[in-house]
Formats: sequence, C-alpha cells, structure tokens
Amino acid sequence: MLLVFDIGNTNMVLGVYKDKELICNFRIGTDKSKTSDEYGVIIRQLFDYEGISLKNIEDVIISSVVPEVMHSLENFSFKYCEKEPIIVGPGVKTGINIKYENPQQVGADRIVNAVAGYEKYGGPLILIDFGTATTFCAVSQKGEYLGGAISPGIKISSEALFQRASKLHKVEIAKPKGAIGKNTTWAMQSGIVFGYAGLVDNIVSMMKEELGSDDVNVVATGGLAPLICAETKTVKIVDKFLTLEGLRIIYERNRM
Repeated sequence: MLLVFDIGNTNMVLGVYKDKELICNFRIGTDKSKTSDEYGVIIRQLFDYEGISLKNIEDVIISSVVPEVMHSLENFSFKYCEKEPIIVGPGVKTGINIKYENPQQVGADRIVNAVAGYEKYGGPLILIDFGTATTFCAVSQKGEYLGGAISPGIKISSEALFQRASKLHKVEIAKPKGAIGKNTTWAMQSGIVFGYAGLVDNIVSMMKEELGSDDVNVVATGGLAPLICAETKTVKIVDKFLTLEGLRIIYERNRM
C-alpha cells in the first residue's frame, strides 16, 4: 500500500492507495510544532479506525508547501513506516514541462494537481484549488505548465473581514438564499460565496482568452470547491481527490 501526504498551510490530507484504488483518506490540521512521534500517534489512531497497519505501508510520497513540517514527517516515515519518502520537488519525475520564469517557485501542490489534471482530463486545462490560497493553474494542450494566478483563500478573506469590521461577526460559509441579503449573516454569505464565484468566472474567462480557446477543461478541487463552483458558470468538474491522485501518479513515474 502507498501512503500519500498533501501538506497545506492549514490542513494536511493523507490517503492510502492499494494499487490504483484510494481505500481511505484523512484530513488533519497542519501543526509546525508537532514532532514525528506526535504525528505517529495521530496517524496510527486513524489507521486503527480503518483497520490498517502502518506495517503494511510499502512506500510514502509527500507534497508540501510547508517546509517547517518536513523534518517531522520524514522522520515519521523512517520510524513508523521504515521507508524513505519520495518528496515532490527538484529531481522528481512529474512528466510536466514547467514554463515558469523560475520553476522552483511553483508550489509542489500546483504541480501535483497539474499532473493529475492532465492525466485524467487532458489539455488545455485550467485547475482551481480552494485551499489556504485559491490558486489557478493553466496547462497547455501538450501538457506544459504555463503558470497561473493566486488569490487569498476564502477563509483568509472571511477572517480578515470579521477581524477588521467591528460590527461584523463570524458566519458559516454556506450558500445564501439570494444575492440581496435580508440580514447581516445572509449579506455576508452572499458577498463571500457569490463574490468568489464571480472571481473564479472572471479569472477563468481571462485565462481561456489567453489560451486562445474556449474549449478548455476547467477542474476544481479543495474543501470549498463544491460550494463555490455550484455558483459559477465556468467550472464543470469538481474532483475532490485530485491532489492525492496526482501523488499516486508521480509515485508510479518514480518507482524503481
């Protein structure tokens, strides 16, 4: 079995593959202060719940945008899985030609998404990931990573609104009844959900124009993707486990 880690700034998502089948997945908070043993206890408990033993893990692959947790996770892999993990980064075969001014500046998660998106849906392709930041990535017909856009994530923007506006309170990020809010909660949900849907549609439309085609697959992933994309005009596919699938594909391309 293969253990895959997608490490984001807010959460890390773990998945276990048996061949090409994702048999279980977990989401836990990313904590820079946790040791390898603390992660070991948490992950073992999650595995026990699913009836999986860490001894059955044959390989580990990690994609991370948080360098501070890598020491703990690498040690976890060595100690609890007895495996040297594959770290997505320079020297790892992805099959994606990166057409960025400085390829090392492209987050590992964006490359992993591009690998999975192109493998599953072909190009040209626009990928949207609703994480701590909302990222947009463009992939050419030939499978080249062209670049993209980065905007503040929905939760970051919402938190800033709550903290900076004294009379506004925290609200659940949920679909409002309509655009014209009849109370403050409703009005804030309208601005957040419909505002981000408009942001997505505008950036996607501009990227399609720059790609020179309207026949572009637009795929979204991330926790809030289903909510926001249901209100967009341009996103047709929501792929919940796109990043985990990309990690599995990259592992296959690097397996000796």
